[in-house]
Amino acid sequence: MAINRLDLVAVVVPDYDAGIAFYCGVLGLALVRDEKVDEMKRWVVVSPGGGGGILLARAADQRQQGRIGDQTGGRCFLFFHADDFAADHAWLLAAGVEFLETPRSEPYGMVAKFRDPFGNVMDLIGPA
Repeated sequence: MAINRLDLVAVVVPDYDAGIAFYCGVLGLALVRDEKVDEMKRWVVVSPGGGGGILLARAADQRQQGRIGDQTGGRCFLFFHADDFAADHAWLLAAGVEFLETPRSEPYGMVAKFRDPFGNVMDLIGPA
């Protein structure tokens, strides 16, 4: 038996609702689950569809708060695929997403880095 699928990736956020507001309200991901675990914790999963998802994990202590926006030491954290790169890039710009560069062509396709409001760096990637 082998591991054959990645189910979730956790993103540490300062607040569940702020995470939902960006990932669902701005990026357009679907809110898959939002369940209360206890008085302080919720199980919040968002997904672009097509399998896998992002667990929005509220920072529970000072150490976790210090990692908000810097989970990967400044490296790109998430890679979102766009079937129509130009249209999705324009849509995200209009929604107020902060892009860190102008779109560029790479051997693997079009790419542009952007940042969520918490500081996490992500790539929008589309076909060449």
